[in-house]
Amino acid sequence: MTIPDQFKSAQQQHQKLAQQLHHHNYLYHTLDQPEITDAKYDQLMQQLLEIEDRYPELITPESPSQLVGSKPLSRFTQVKHLTPMLSIKNIKNELDLVNFLKTIEKTIIELHNAVDTLKIVAEPKIDGLSCSLRYEKRKLILAATRGDGLIGEDVTENIRAVTDIPQHLPNNAPDHIEIRGEIYISDHDFIEINKTQESLGNKKFSNPRNAAAGYLKQLDLNTTENQPLKFFGYAFGEIDTQLANTQIDIRKKLLAWGFKLVKPAKLLCGVKEIMAFFQKTEKQRSTLGYSIDGIVYKVNDLSLQQRLGFKGKYPKWARAHKFPALRAHTHIKEIIISVGRLGALTPVANLEPVNVGGAWVSRATLHNEDEIKRKDFRVGDLVIIQRAGDVIPQVVSVELTDRPKNSSPFQYPTKCPSCGGPIERNDSEAAWTCNAGIACPAQALERLKFFVSRKAFYIKALGDKNIEQFYSEGLIKIPADIYKLEEKLAPKTLYNHNNSEITPLQDRNGWGETSAKKLFAAIRDKRTITLNKFIFSLGINAVGETLSKKLAKKFKTFENMQTSINKAISGDKEERKSIQEDVCGEVATNNLLNFFKNESDLSSLNQLLQEITIEPEDDEASKDKPLYGKTVVFTGKLTTMTREEAKTRAESLGAIIGNSITQKTDIVVAGEAAGSKLKKAEKYGKKITSESEWKEIIDGK
Repeated sequence: MTIPDQFKSAQQQHQKLAQQLHHHNYLYHTLDQPEITDAKYDQLMQQLLEIEDRYPELITPESPSQLVGSKPLSRFTQVKHLTPMLSIKNIKNELDLVNFLKTIEKTIIELHNAVDTLKIVAEPKIDGLSCSLRYEKRKLILAATRGDGLIGEDVTENIRAVTDIPQHLPNNAPDHIEIRGEIYISDHDFIEINKTQESLGNKKFSNPRNAAAGYLKQLDLNTTENQPLKFFGYAFGEIDTQLANTQIDIRKKLLAWGFKLVKPAKLLCGVKEIMAFFQKTEKQRSTLGYSIDGIVYKVNDLSLQQRLGFKGKYPKWARAHKFPALRAHTHIKEIIISVGRLGALTPVANLEPVNVGGAWVSRATLHNEDEIKRKDFRVGDLVIIQRAGDVIPQVVSVELTDRPKNSSPFQYPTKCPSCGGPIERNDSEAAWTCNAGIACPAQALERLKFFVSRKAFYIKALGDKNIEQFYSEGLIKIPADIYKLEEKLAPKTLYNHNNSEITPLQDRNGWGETSAKKLFAAIRDKRTITLNKFIFSLGINAVGETLSKKLAKKFKTFENMQTSINKAISGDKEERKSIQEDVCGEVATNNLLNFFKNESDLSSLNQLLQEITIEPEDDEASKDKPLYGKTVVFTGKLTTMTREEAKTRAESLGAIIGNSITQKTDIVVAGEAAGSKLKKAEKYGKKITSESEWKEIIDGK
């Protein structure tokens, strides 16, 4: 295979993985309905990262490797973290650990021309809620959840009852500092909480983390007695002075200021010491008194941490080593086929409820038809359930010796269980798909839920259950129908529907005059939306939140975007190339164009446009930046900065980063050993800028 062919193959695989990861991120973070295990997700992410390591030019802002967490809940005030709260990349085994340490040691050699002893701080990974505490004049003024890493929820008043958190720092603490740590509930308190829940007839919490989240959001602000939340401090965030040189120094400072620290923690050297600590702590985990799901490794030297920096959403100087998954036995009661928003058919096992590592499990994905056949899952089987990463349930295997004699193999459907339409198999993903779109009730319903979800139009009072009820009555079938609910359900506008009188919303069970008016007002308030959120709300496959923002930034108005797409559909190759290479990539571009070619989707879209107003992209604040609107492409090896640093700097100055040379490219920055991009730039007559010239530009010289 030639080098161009290898790159094309990698690009196609990258697009496929990105599409899958965006899908699973949405299921996990927005719908809270994950359909794959933690381990499977990590496997997909690892494959994506390996491709991006080989071909850095494939890294884009919308890549799953660049995204963090989920958006905060709206019932709490949103606050911006002064320093982002990012993720830590997982490792699975000793080989991953070896590679992690080798990468850091290589950097040490480059910096010092010698191998200094690399010291690693190992700490248990608490299964809790990340929290940032902000102190001004040594007084606690703000507590915020992690949220999406950039913006969190203000839980300051809720947190004041946590006795582990000092309200004031001692006089030797700096005036301004952020303390990072983890909110958690001890094993003992978790057991007592669930006893109380059970005695009151309330639903029990599935694990300590969920209990901590519940208490953090429902804490009685006037009471501190019997409050179960606890806090471990582990790092500094924003700080106005240099207080520590090492991670160990940070722990000492936190301890001196009155914070509790997670234990056991140890300063280690080399793979042997680190693995011994990992294995020992794993054996001790049930005796620690709080839930942990692995070990976090951090470079001890803070100056080295700073030099190593970040790659995407991960620090290069830290890794999270997860413990092996926990397991339990239970029976499969039923196998059902779930039809997703994009038509994917996913088999799901309904299980006899079983407690696995502290969490009650009653459903688990069976992934696809091939997985069912390979493991021969059947209704009635006694199966082993695993919570990979202590979180997402997975059916691992069948205990064949306990199989009922009258059992029979599961028969996969030959048509869509929702609409009865034909299904097609995607062999590359071993998945069956219904392509009926909004003509399929299951897909139409999931699209409506997506349309009102938090990252889209976010009509808070219109939750999943209400969507399902209104859909079943035929009151809403497409998004535009949502804006007609008031005329259908307000008391003075009764009308006949399917030969039966519609009951006013305020007269329905669970509703009243106030709640009905609140829903109608919430819908009216969402008749205006920003362009990027509108694009995202369309639910086009592989066009996620970040890509929607890029499209909005590129086209400024929906009319401009639709005009460009229609030109591409009509055969304008340059227009298609502009969309594909500057913004979307091949897969997302195909999906975008197919959406605007589909008659059902277009009809639904046009009806929606009659009900709403789309605000144009406002980029006035960026117009004064020196590289505003300029498309910059990097090629070759840079010597004074990494490719990632160069792109970040360019974007901060208003530039748009291109992945390939097109007619719309403005500046080509050529480093050492620049290849085909440089030749193409010369062919197009583009401005070629050397690295030294580029540095003068960004330094304002």
